[in-house]
Amino acid sequence: MRTRLLDWLDSRTGYRAGLSHLLDERLPHGTGWAFTTGSVITLLLGVQVVSGVVLAMYYVPSPALAYDSVQFVMRGLPLGWMVRGLHVWGASFLVVATVVHLLRVFLFAGYKAPREVTWLTGLVAFLVILGFSLTGYLLPWDQKAYWATTVTINVARGTPLAGDFFASVLRGGPELGALTLGRWYAAHVFVLPAVLVVFVTSHLVLMRRHGISGPIRPQSGPRATFFPWHVMKDTVVMGAVFASLVAMAMVVRAPLDEMANPADASYVPRPEWYFLSLFQLLKYFPGSLEPVATQLLPGLAIGFLGLLPFLDRHSERRPWAKARLPFTIVLGGVGAAIVALTALGLQDRPAGKRADDWGLLPIAGLELATGEHSACKRCHVPGGPAAPLDATGLRHDEEWLLNHMIDPVAIAPGVRTVDDRPPKNVMGRFGAQAVVAYLRRTHAGVEPPPVDATIRLAALTYASTCVVCHRISGEGGKVGPDLTSVGERCDAAGIRAVIEDAKAALGESQMPTFRDKLTPAQIDALVVLSSEQEVSVGPHRVPEGRPFS
Repeated sequence: MRTRLLDWLDSRTGYRAGLSHLLDERLPHGTGWAFTTGSVITLLLGVQVVSGVVLAMYYVPSPALAYDSVQFVMRGLPLGWMVRGLHVWGASFLVVATVVHLLRVFLFAGYKAPREVTWLTGLVAFLVILGFSLTGYLLPWDQKAYWATTVTINVARGTPLAGDFFASVLRGGPELGALTLGRWYAAHVFVLPAVLVVFVTSHLVLMRRHGISGPIRPQSGPRATFFPWHVMKDTVVMGAVFASLVAMAMVVRAPLDEMANPADASYVPRPEWYFLSLFQLLKYFPGSLEPVATQLLPGLAIGFLGLLPFLDRHSERRPWAKARLPFTIVLGGVGAAIVALTALGLQDRPAGKRADDWGLLPIAGLELATGEHSACKRCHVPGGPAAPLDATGLRHDEEWLLNHMIDPVAIAPGVRTVDDRPPKNVMGRFGAQAVVAYLRRTHAGVEPPPVDATIRLAALTYASTCVVCHRISGEGGKVGPDLTSVGERCDAAGIRAVIEDAKAALGESQMPTFRDKLTPAQIDALVVLSSEQEVSVGPHRVPEGRPFS
């Protein structure tokens, strides 16, 4: 019965001939483990497709909801953090695997005639994979995504002659927003997959047409079929790579910064490691020379790879042979430069402001929003006229939030008419900024750490007095010096002297005297906290299994 069924299926589909074509390919004698790199890429592409489809089921390509949808996947969807981890880290694995495959093909001279077009289709597929990484970068709509994409668009604007056109195409509108996100999402899930399918399919068809290049030095002996021995090698290597990817996704959770804040120009963006060499190169070609780093040098490198099959036409396959040595030196030099620039970029990477770091400003916002005398509790309570704070989403820009907290009756800035008499402000602007900082921390899935009365008092004092001029942990004014590491520069007595009377302590200073403006308890709290080596409050992250609210 089974044989009859399979015979009927073969008569209708010809599947046996197809399997024979796939599995019975004759490989050159001596084909070893180095020829498993293409199968690894196929596996990782499959992981990206499956995990990407799952993420697309929950993702909402809207600036108001994109971040929340990613948060839901990470915290509310069973094993959602694993799926996103496979997708995020799988992108890095895929880039590494593609580079390794490219190097293997180069070392084995697999680009030589008649495989020139096979090489070119693989090179284009590699560029498309980088395009996936670039377009997927914006989709979480967090701080890192927003500002790194801003840098990318600014780089495109620097293109000679057509810079403004390219920037407008990438941006989609007058500013980075909903049109940008929709355009990059469409490219990520529709355009680039279609292009990749065309070139990967062409690459595989051409590979089967011309066969693999085999060992550098042809070996005598019978040709072996692809199945079962080489299939076994592919399976072992793919299993090891997939196990490594799963371990990476489990041990290192996929990062997610605070929700994108266009008003926070202090954020220092950094791209993923595979674009870090280009970012670092910008430091050596500033201003009008930027196109050299962003277009000319990368274009020359890609052009060299594209022309390689037509420049290296000698039959010699050994990479160290005289005929091939110049090409090996050039590719080695380009690779060494990329590695060196990437290492320098990693070394220069600023610590930045992490979503799970609590400075004084969000601690003050915590007290203002949830303290015993909080004005927010009048409305933001269960059963009240507004949603509780722990269920409040950040679906408005920072200016809207600040205006709402100063005057909660106004649903949006400018709603109140000229004849309406505004009520007394609920809180000042700096207090409202503290509350926004607190909401951004909690919205990023971070719970506040336990703080004692001294830290709480110091935070409230900083938010009402010091934040105007001084920054701590990347938040605050820029008129005065950054106080994040003030404990390394000054002892407790010196800090007290500056707070009480800066002119007397420093000689020349624009800082007002606070001896009579702050209570002794407030000054003591600021001195105690500032005299520490680092003015910050430790991270305290919400467990991943906590339900999303």
